[in-house]
Amino acid sequence: MKHLLILVMIASAVCLPLHSSAREVQSHGLLFEQWLRDTFFGGYKPQNYTQKWDIPATANPDHGRIPVNPKAAKYGTPIGLGDALRQFEINETFLLIVGFWEQMTPTEKRWTNVQAVTVAPEAWKKLWLPVTQADLDKLNAVIKDKSLSLEVARKRAQEIKSQPPFTAAVIQVNPKIDASQRRLQCSLRFDDFFKHLAPAASAAPLPSPQIFGVPVPAQFMSAPRKLTPP
Repeated sequence: MKHLLILVMIASAVCLPLHSSAREVQSHGLLFEQWLRDTFFGGYKPQNYTQKWDIPATANPDHGRIPVNPKAAKYGTPIGLGDALRQFEINETFLLIVGFWEQMTPTEKRWTNVQAVTVAPEAWKKLWLPVTQADLDKLNAVIKDKSLSLEVARKRAQEIKSQPPFTAAVIQVNPKIDASQRRLQCSLRFDDFFKHLAPAASAAPLPSPQIFGVPVPAQFMSAPRKLTPP
């Protein structure tokens, strides 16, 4: 009954119109994470948005007592993992929950595939090989070098990531360099997620995606995300 009530509440909330701020444009991911926290992790609320895990192990007593990393991505596109240096440092088992959505109409997105995968540190490290900490530090130093113009920093960062060892790794590094940020993020391609982390799962759209036997709210109102040039 508790899960049913939560589903009704989320289903009602996700139909609300969205505003155009950067945070709200991505509210499908935020709503997904909130639904996960409310449904499976005791309504846990992050103390801050820079903490190591979105949902720590202490808030996950029923599904492995391991930290949880929830992500949302458009179906068929890479999964944004966040800060590359922090992701590289992961050395413990964690639960990766990924929700994939499709834009069904100009105002409606629908969850079409959702997977929960337990990731061991050994499996995570394999996705990075042969990249080392030194490789990441070198690239990150170029990105954050304020003596370089944005154009030069982008060019040098692109040159580095377009060569080994980065081209040999499964996880992709993504320099973000513009007037408001100089960050090194990373992502995992859609096909690689299923190949390396969820080989037994179907990558096809599912009629009723579920997490731990609970259906994910099917849809919510949201216009396509509009990216502004740097």
